[in-house]
Amino acid sequence: MANSPDISNIIYFSKRSLLISVASIAFNPTAWNIVARNEYKNKTITRLFGGNARYGCYFLALCIFSAGMVRDALYHEALQEQPKQKILPEPFDTLVPAVLFIAGQIFVITSTWALGITGTFLGDYFGILMDHRVEGFPFNVLRDPMYVGSTLSFAATALWYERPAGLLITLYVYIVYLIALRFEGPFTDMIYSNRAAADKAASKKEL
Repeated sequence: MANSPDISNIIYFSKRSLLISVASIAFNPTAWNIVARNEYKNKTITRLFGGNARYGCYFLALCIFSAGMVRDALYHEALQEQPKQKILPEPFDTLVPAVLFIAGQIFVITSTWALGITGTFLGDYFGILMDHRVEGFPFNVLRDPMYVGSTLSFAATALWYERPAGLLITLYVYIVYLIALRFEGPFTDMIYSNRAAADKAASKKEL
Protein backbone atom coordinates (compact mmCIF):
# COMPACT_ATOMS: atom_id res chain seq x y z
CA MET A 1 0.00 0.00 0.00
CA ALA A 2 1.37 3.43 -0.95
CA ASN A 3 2.31 5.74 1.83
CA SER A 4 0.03 8.70 2.48
CA PRO A 5 1.50 12.02 1.35
CA ASP A 6 3.19 14.03 4.07
CA ILE A 7 1.10 17.17 4.63
CA SER A 8 4.27 19.10 5.43
CA ASN A 9 5.25 18.62 1.78
CA ILE A 10 1.95 20.08 0.61
CA ILE A 11 1.53 22.96 3.05
CA TYR A 12 4.41 24.92 4.56
CA PHE A 13 2.91 25.90 7.89
CA SER A 14 6.08 27.66 9.03
CA LYS A 15 5.99 30.23 6.23
CA ARG A 16 5.65 33.72 7.64
CA SER A 17 3.51 34.83 4.71
CA LEU A 18 0.96 32.12 5.54
CA LEU A 19 0.69 33.25 9.15
CA ILE A 20 0.35 36.90 8.13
CA SER A 21 -2.39 36.01 5.64
CA VAL A 22 -4.31 34.05 8.27
CA ALA A 23 -3.98 36.93 10.74
CA SER A 24 -5.25 39.48 8.21
CA ILE A 25 -8.27 37.31 7.41
CA ALA A 26 -9.26 37.16 11.07
CA PHE A 27 -8.46 40.83 11.68
CA ASN A 28 -10.86 42.33 9.16
CA PRO A 29 -14.29 41.09 10.34
CA THR A 30 -13.19 41.22 13.98
CA ALA A 31 -11.99 44.83 13.75
CA TRP A 32 -15.03 46.06 11.83
CA ASN A 33 -17.46 44.47 14.25
CA ILE A 34 -15.67 46.12 17.18
CA VAL A 35 -15.47 49.50 15.42
CA ALA A 36 -19.11 49.34 14.31
CA ARG A 37 -20.41 48.44 17.76
CA ASN A 38 -18.42 51.29 19.26
CA GLU A 39 -19.89 53.59 16.63
CA TYR A 40 -23.41 52.50 17.50
CA LYS A 41 -22.87 53.18 21.19
CA ASN A 42 -20.49 56.17 21.18
CA LYS A 43 -20.68 57.72 17.67
CA THR A 44 -16.90 58.09 17.64
CA ILE A 45 -16.45 58.25 13.85
CA THR A 46 -19.55 60.41 13.39
CA ARG A 47 -18.12 62.98 15.80
CA LEU A 48 -14.84 63.00 13.84
CA PHE A 49 -16.86 64.13 10.81
CA GLY A 50 -18.70 66.90 12.62
CA GLY A 51 -21.77 64.82 13.37
CA ASN A 52 -22.29 63.70 9.76
CA ALA A 53 -23.07 60.00 10.02
CA ARG A 54 -23.06 59.48 6.26
CA TYR A 55 -19.54 60.85 5.86
CA GLY A 56 -18.44 58.67 8.78
CA CYS A 57 -19.91 55.60 7.10
CA TYR A 58 -18.17 56.45 3.82
CA PHE A 59 -14.89 56.74 5.70
CA LEU A 60 -15.40 53.33 7.30
CA ALA A 61 -16.35 51.89 3.90
CA LEU A 62 -13.06 53.15 2.49
CA CYS A 63 -11.16 51.58 5.40
CA ILE A 64 -12.95 48.24 5.00
CA PHE A 65 -12.44 48.19 1.23
CA SER A 66 -8.74 49.08 1.56
CA ALA A 67 -8.17 46.46 4.24
CA GLY A 68 -9.87 43.89 2.01
CA MET A 69 -7.47 44.72 -0.81
CA VAL A 70 -4.51 44.31 1.53
CA ARG A 71 -5.93 40.99 2.78
CA ASP A 72 -6.28 39.71 -0.79
CA ALA A 73 -2.74 40.79 -1.67
CA LEU A 74 -1.37 39.00 1.40
CA TYR A 75 -3.33 35.88 0.43
CA HIS A 76 -1.83 35.89 -3.06
CA GLU A 77 1.64 36.40 -1.62
CA ALA A 78 1.15 33.50 0.79
CA LEU A 79 0.05 31.20 -2.05
CA GLN A 80 3.14 32.00 -4.09
CA GLU A 81 5.33 30.67 -1.28
CA GLN A 82 3.36 27.43 -0.96
CA PRO A 83 3.98 24.16 -2.87
CA LYS A 84 2.11 23.68 -6.13
CA GLN A 85 0.13 20.47 -6.35
CA LYS A 86 -2.20 19.19 -9.04
CA ILE A 87 -5.70 19.31 -7.54
CA LEU A 88 -8.12 18.92 -10.46
CA PRO A 89 -7.66 17.13 -13.81
CA GLU A 90 -7.82 19.03 -17.09
CA PRO A 91 -9.94 20.85 -18.19
CA PHE A 92 -11.55 21.20 -14.75
CA ASP A 93 -8.38 22.75 -13.37
CA THR A 94 -9.29 25.96 -15.19
CA LEU A 95 -13.06 25.62 -15.62
CA VAL A 96 -13.94 25.04 -11.95
CA PRO A 97 -11.94 27.96 -10.50
CA ALA A 98 -13.21 30.25 -13.27
CA VAL A 99 -16.84 29.36 -12.54
CA LEU A 100 -16.31 29.71 -8.78
CA PHE A 101 -14.64 33.09 -9.15
CA ILE A 102 -17.31 34.46 -11.49
CA ALA A 103 -20.08 33.21 -9.18
CA GLY A 104 -18.32 34.68 -6.16
CA GLN A 105 -17.88 38.08 -7.79
CA ILE A 106 -21.50 38.10 -8.95
CA PHE A 107 -22.66 37.52 -5.38
CA VAL A 108 -20.38 40.24 -4.00
CA ILE A 109 -21.15 42.85 -6.67
CA THR A 110 -24.92 42.29 -6.82
CA SER A 111 -25.28 42.31 -3.03
CA THR A 112 -23.32 45.57 -2.85
CA TRP A 113 -25.53 47.02 -5.59
CA ALA A 114 -28.70 45.93 -3.81
CA LEU A 115 -27.63 47.27 -0.42
CA GLY A 116 -25.82 50.40 -1.54
CA ILE A 117 -22.69 51.76 0.12
CA THR A 118 -24.26 52.45 3.51
CA GLY A 119 -26.18 49.19 3.53
CA THR A 120 -23.07 47.21 2.66
CA PHE A 121 -20.60 48.92 4.95
CA LEU A 122 -22.38 48.89 8.30
CA GLY A 123 -24.42 52.04 7.83
CA ASP A 124 -27.05 50.73 10.25
CA TYR A 125 -24.51 51.09 13.07
CA PHE A 126 -24.34 54.78 12.15
CA GLY A 127 -28.10 55.09 12.37
CA ILE A 128 -28.51 54.96 8.57
CA LEU A 129 -31.19 52.30 8.36
CA MET A 130 -32.82 50.81 5.29
CA ASP A 131 -36.56 51.27 4.85
CA HIS A 132 -37.16 47.58 4.27
CA ARG A 133 -35.35 44.28 4.05
CA VAL A 134 -33.72 43.57 0.68
CA GLU A 135 -35.31 40.42 -0.71
CA GLY A 136 -34.25 40.47 -4.38
CA PHE A 137 -31.25 38.74 -5.92
CA PRO A 138 -28.89 37.60 -4.48
CA PHE A 139 -30.64 37.70 -1.11
CA ASN A 140 -33.45 35.52 -2.42
CA VAL A 141 -30.82 32.84 -3.06
CA LEU A 142 -28.45 33.24 -0.10
CA ARG A 143 -28.80 34.81 3.33
CA ASP A 144 -25.24 36.15 3.32
CA PRO A 145 -24.23 36.39 -0.35
CA MET A 146 -21.28 38.70 0.25
CA TYR A 147 -19.57 36.32 2.66
CA VAL A 148 -20.36 33.34 0.43
CA GLY A 149 -19.06 35.19 -2.62
CA SER A 150 -15.84 36.09 -0.85
CA THR A 151 -15.32 32.48 0.25
CA LEU A 152 -15.88 31.23 -3.30
CA SER A 153 -13.27 33.69 -4.57
CA PHE A 154 -10.72 32.39 -2.06
CA ALA A 155 -11.41 28.82 -3.18
CA ALA A 156 -11.21 29.78 -6.86
CA THR A 157 -7.82 31.42 -6.36
CA ALA A 158 -6.46 28.37 -4.55
CA LEU A 159 -7.63 26.05 -7.32
CA TRP A 160 -6.40 28.32 -10.10
CA TYR A 161 -2.87 28.47 -8.67
CA GLU A 162 -3.09 24.81 -7.58
CA ARG A 163 -2.10 25.49 -3.98
CA PRO A 164 -3.58 23.07 -1.40
CA ALA A 165 -2.68 25.60 1.30
CA GLY A 166 -5.20 27.94 -0.30
CA LEU A 167 -7.99 25.42 0.19
CA LEU A 168 -7.09 25.14 3.87
CA ILE A 169 -7.14 28.94 4.13
CA THR A 170 -10.54 28.96 2.39
CA LEU A 171 -11.92 26.63 5.05
CA TYR A 172 -10.48 28.98 7.66
CA VAL A 173 -12.15 31.95 5.91
CA TYR A 174 -15.49 30.15 6.04
CA ILE A 175 -15.13 29.48 9.77
CA VAL A 176 -14.10 33.09 10.47
CA TYR A 177 -17.13 34.38 8.59
CA LEU A 178 -19.46 32.02 10.45
CA ILE A 179 -18.12 33.33 13.76
CA ALA A 180 -18.43 36.95 12.59
CA LEU A 181 -22.05 36.36 11.58
CA ARG A 182 -22.85 35.00 15.04
CA PHE A 183 -22.04 38.45 16.39
CA GLU A 184 -23.06 40.66 13.48
CA GLY A 185 -26.45 39.16 12.68
CA PRO A 186 -28.12 39.37 16.12
CA PHE A 187 -26.75 42.88 16.73
CA THR A 188 -28.12 44.14 13.41
CA ASP A 189 -31.48 42.52 14.18
CA MET A 190 -31.47 44.32 17.53
CA ILE A 191 -30.88 47.69 15.82
CA TYR A 192 -33.89 47.23 13.56
CA SER A 193 -36.02 45.87 16.39
CA ASN A 194 -35.25 49.00 18.41
CA ARG A 195 -36.26 51.19 15.49
CA ALA A 196 -39.50 49.27 15.04
CA ALA A 197 -40.28 49.69 18.73
CA ALA A 198 -39.46 53.41 18.57
CA ASP A 199 -41.68 53.87 15.50
CA LYS A 200 -44.52 52.03 17.22
CA ALA A 201 -44.18 54.18 20.34
CA ALA A 202 -44.16 57.35 18.22
CA SER A 203 -47.32 56.23 16.43
CA LYS A 204 -49.11 55.69 19.75
CA LYS A 205 -48.16 59.19 20.89
CA GLU A 206 -49.61 60.70 17.74
CA LEU A 207 -52.89 58.93 18.44
